[in-house]
Amino acid sequence: MNKMCTLAIASMLSGCSLIPDYQRPPAPVPAQYPQDGVYALAQSGTSDWQALFHDPALQQLIRDALVNNRDLRVAALNVEAFQAQYRIQRADLFPAVSATGAGQRRRLPGDVNGTGKPAITSSYSATLGVSAYELDFFGRVRSLGEQAMLTYLGTEEARRSAQLSLVANVANAYLTWRADQELLALAGQTLVANEHSLRLTRRSKTAGKASALDVVQARTSVESTRASVARYERQVAQDLNNLTLLVGGPVDEKLPARPLAADWVARVPAGLPSDLLQRRPDILQAEYQLRAANANIGAARAAFFPSVSLTANAGSASTQLSGLFKGGSGSWTFQPQINLPIFNAGSLRASLDYAKLQKDISVAQYEKSIQTAFQEVADGLAARQTFIDQLQAQQDFVAANQQYYDLAEHRYRSGVDSNLTFLDAQRALFSSQQALIVDRLAQLVAEVNLYTALGGAWAEGATSPVASGLATQNPLASGF
Repeated sequence: MNKMCTLAIASMLSGCSLIPDYQRPPAPVPAQYPQDGVYALAQSGTSDWQALFHDPALQQLIRDALVNNRDLRVAALNVEAFQAQYRIQRADLFPAVSATGAGQRRRLPGDVNGTGKPAITSSYSATLGVSAYELDFFGRVRSLGEQAMLTYLGTEEARRSAQLSLVANVANAYLTWRADQELLALAGQTLVANEHSLRLTRRSKTAGKASALDVVQARTSVESTRASVARYERQVAQDLNNLTLLVGGPVDEKLPARPLAADWVARVPAGLPSDLLQRRPDILQAEYQLRAANANIGAARAAFFPSVSLTANAGSASTQLSGLFKGGSGSWTFQPQINLPIFNAGSLRASLDYAKLQKDISVAQYEKSIQTAFQEVADGLAARQTFIDQLQAQQDFVAANQQYYDLAEHRYRSGVDSNLTFLDAQRALFSSQQALIVDRLAQLVAEVNLYTALGGAWAEGATSPVASGLATQNPLASGF
């Protein structure tokens, strides 16, 4: 009966855990994104990046980047490294059994062994046993194992975050490359028009219809546009270099080009619940780090209680190798050890306080990640309607400048207006066309960033692994 009670007590102690009950901190943001004013626009949603981007060339570049990008490869290897660390920590839950064979021959001089004659001694042993296995009565080892597991899961979310950022970075780099190509083409067309205007002005001066000042003014437009062409040529080359680095391999300069004004990016719905932010990898990573800090408190608490370790082995020993496994050569050792902390100058208390402070820091970081995510999504939703209005106004502005240019050119060639009015119309048209391309690029980048802010691929009603409680299960248990 006493043995049964002892086993029952040991069983209860082995299931003890000193980890505080985890409660997710309430989200420090509203339950819903704004839906009025600039937030009112709503469109159909998308499920993943392949449905988000409509350009086949961009889709292929993203696929190549997901395979070849070195930063993403490092993030994936970091996940494997933390998985290995978790497996190392988890192994401490089980006793390590080892087999050992040893032999020794020793010669001692006579004046040492007390016989006056030198002597040679031999000893051989073979043992199988467990060394310093900690009986985890108070859950210290399990707490450390859970902390390692949650750290590993957080690293996996960091990899997902890196992958999501890579998709967005490739898309933005590709869109920038295409925008600069259009700006280069526009500058080249404008340069041709300006050079033609300069030739007309020089002929007019020869005919006595224009002054030297008119010629100089026409030449300033040519030189200014030529500088723009050189600048855009440099930017296009640098954009391609940046895209090549992100993709992790060569990018064909002659990829089929889609006009920047085409339908590039699918729309995501406005008015989404802020719970959708629980799917963002950076927020999930912050929560895993919070839970890991919570588990570390359990390990710090368990350090206040006695720790029990066990060393035991059994085997055979003999002075002759041939008699190692003969009858009567058996040997065994049983060595339990208990360590009870009595005085440590406040070290254990300080360790517990530090673990609690680390948890408080993790709570603040978790809440900040939610606030940052909410701001990014709200900014993205606000940008959608305003960019549509801005682009429409810019298109109307370009149309007005085109009409101004056509009238100024006609009046200049008819001799009604001076060359100054015509040059002003040229500059205004070129500037407004540049601004339209830049605004269109900004709108597309804002759509990509909104997709990133929402956590990438999403679906209505989706919940995070942490929110559904799946994170409390051991995803690696099947591997042991």
